[in-house]
Amino acid sequence: MKTWFLEQLAMYSAYHRDGRNQATHHIGVPMIVFSLLVLTSTVPLMTLEVGRITLAAALIGVLLLYYIVNAPLIGTIAALIYGLLLYLAEILALEGVAFAVKSFAVLFIVGWAIQFTGHIFEGRKPALFDNLTQVFIAPAFLIAEVLFMMGLETGLKKEVEARAEKYMPEKDG
Repeated sequence: MKTWFLEQLAMYSAYHRDGRNQATHHIGVPMIVFSLLVLTSTVPLMTLEVGRITLAAALIGVLLLYYIVNAPLIGTIAALIYGLLLYLAEILALEGVAFAVKSFAVLFIVGWAIQFTGHIFEGRKPALFDNLTQVFIAPAFLIAEVLFMMGLETGLKKEVEARAEKYMPEKDG
């Protein structure tokens, strides 16, 4: 499982080398995740004495657990960030399904527009066009990217960079 996670991080890294593209993703990815959390927060799965469990909580919980198992620091930071976004999404969802759907649509479309703009700078299509599972890796990689810039997770950075080479575009002659 960890090998697959490292390969996905490496692929994501190879498709996001331009600083402007990276910056757009630090805005667009959380917007998209938040939009999905708002929408899926309208779907209750069960009600407990302490509150309700929504589809959003279940989905983000599984993803965060996956991150924590494979990269504990990244997973812990992701749990803090996306836990807060889940909390805010649950509050928005209480405004009703119609409001949640409208919020989802606006955030989702704007988030993707921001990211596609980044890929214009990159000069390369988004990684998810070659591998749809990249949508699940983006939040973890963005956190990793910040940690790498801070000089943290150096072992992970070396592994990702070594693996990323095979996902780089072919160089002309």
